Amino acid sequence: MTNQRLKKFYLFFTSIFIFILHIPFVFAKNKPNIVVNPEGKKQEQFVANEMPFIDFNTSNKMVNATVYDSLKLNVLGLSKQAYQYAMQGFDYLVQTGKITNNKIISIADFSQPSNKKRFFVIDLNDYKVVFNTYVAHGVNSGKAYAQAFSNRAESFQSSPGFYETMDTYNGKNGYSLHLQGLEKGINDNADSRAIVMHGADYVNENLIHTQGYIGRSWGCPAVSEKLHRPIINKIKNGTCLFIYSPDKNYISHSKILKPSNNITYASLN
Repeated sequence: MTNQRLKKFYLFFTSIFIFILHIPFVFAKNKPNIVVNPEGKKQEQFVANEMPFIDFNTSNKMVNATVYDSLKLNVLGLSKQAYQYAMQGFDYLVQTGKITNNKIISIADFSQPSNKKRFFVIDLNDYKVVFNTYVAHGVNSGKAYAQAFSNRAESFQSSPGFYETMDTYNGKNGYSLHLQGLEKGINDNADSRAIVMHGADYVNENLIHTQGYIGRSWGCPAVSEKLHRPIINKIKNGTCLFIYSPDKNYISHSKILKPSNNITYASLN
């Protein structure tokens, strides 16, 4: 409990410190500007200083970087690029109202092979990693690595990008979680393709020992049968799920990750 409070204090102090650095600019005095009048004589003309643009999104990035370091996410195996993209898109989705629960983010880092614990559920309210475990990718996306992606029905491939978690249900794979793809042309067919989160017996370490990677799904981000229920209960109903791929085609076509979507607090006032 003490460590959580220290982390919160550290992150709060970092944000305040960055803001304080801008105060001298805000209250700076006007500076005289020497100009020449029509009669050829020099005179002083006072010009108000332009108030510098304060990009609070930069502060967000610094705080996000602090979270990455303080939670030792690099040690756990989450790539910094995956985390940075996840938080960039998360901030945009929260600010635009497309994600209603901003306390939790889930990241499936498909730059890592499936024999690594590449699925992370991060509590952004208490600053802690709630789950770090295995997650499957589509059978036609690759063996150890997910390298091929599709938004088409019956492709049996994974779809990268941002999702909103929806409601739960009991289906052929037991307790499962509906997912809504938020990226048009990339993963927006998730519902019609029945891409959901569920438990699967092929997500286990025994397969890693025998074949080098866990089993694969028909495109769903399946997790172990032992953890699927607590994971689903933690992330259901409006949280952000990001399936990261370093695939250049995805990065270049994602509208959520466009530089113009780097919303700043200054632009929202």
